[in-house]
Amino acid sequence: MEYIPRLKGEYKGKIVAALKEEYGYKSVMQVPKLQKIVISKGVGAAIVDKKLIEYAVDEITTICGQKAIATKSKKDVAAFKLRKGVEVGVKVTLRGVKMYEFLDRLVTSALPRVRDFSGIKAHGFDGRGNYNLGITEQIIFPEINIDKVHKINGMDITFVTTAQTDKEAKSLLTELGLPFKKN
Repeated sequence: MEYIPRLKGEYKGKIVAALKEEYGYKSVMQVPKLQKIVISKGVGAAIVDKKLIEYAVDEITTICGQKAIATKSKKDVAAFKLRKGVEVGVKVTLRGVKMYEFLDRLVTSALPRVRDFSGIKAHGFDGRGNYNLGITEQIIFPEINIDKVHKINGMDITFVTTAQTDKEAKSLLTELGLPFKKN
């Protein structure tokens, strides 16, 4: 028997039917779905201390359960003492089972740990059905041991969907459990 993550089962069972009814899709294939989640973290101080990239790779790998890679600068920027090809960030792209598992952990255990949390902002959509979320501290994830954190910094989480509009994407992400602020 194949393992199916809780959110994926819920998507196939309830969310597809709810979105199909709400938007009047004729086919199940028209219903928007979550394609991938990209987690990225900029480490600007890595220009001076190369170990910070290794720490960031380890933290993102621990949070996601998938090996993260270091990203390199694309051009020289004299104001930041940055040279082309220097490692300045970390990213990982999650798809399939790991994507749904990460989303489940984000919604059920990480976001509720944010101090004074009242929901995520609804203006992070890009006009094409994708959503960007900024996290200010990596210590909200229960996988991170706060005693082993070298520097507290945030990360960006991008949800890439097949939705055509921001309204459809917001409906999909709300059904998947992302707690948007009520305006």
